[in-house]
Amino acid sequence: MAVGVHHIEIWVGDLDSARTSWGWLLVVLGWSIDQEWNTGISWRCGEVYIVVTRPPAVSADEHDRRRPGTNHIALHGGTSADVDRIVGRASTHGWTELYADRYPHAGGPDHYAAYLEDEAGSKVEVVATAPR
Repeated sequence: MAVGVHHIEIWVGDLDSARTSWGWLLVVLGWSIDQEWNTGISWRCGEVYIVVTRPPAVSADEHDRRRPGTNHIALHGGTSADVDRIVGRASTHGWTELYADRYPHAGGPDHYAAYLEDEAGSKVEVVATAPR
């Protein structure tokens, strides 16, 4: 039996904005566009894919990670230098750095990561998971 994540689907209120922010981040992290259609796009990394879509049933334009539901997703970010490069460019691609005063150890002294939030309120943790 297969184990692990199969896919993640993220509903958004503004597909163009999400395509820009998520598209940049996922490509920088090594994901590639898998499919595109008029209400969505998906990126794939190995067997896992992430879908960003604006379906007709979406009921709001923004995500509130503080409400019940998904707070964030965490993605492998490569080395600490790779994570630093992502943080340095994130703001020009629709992302705001969270916990900047504690970067890169907001998750604890032994955890090197960037916490980013897009314009719609979705949060991503980019974790250094490869040796420097």
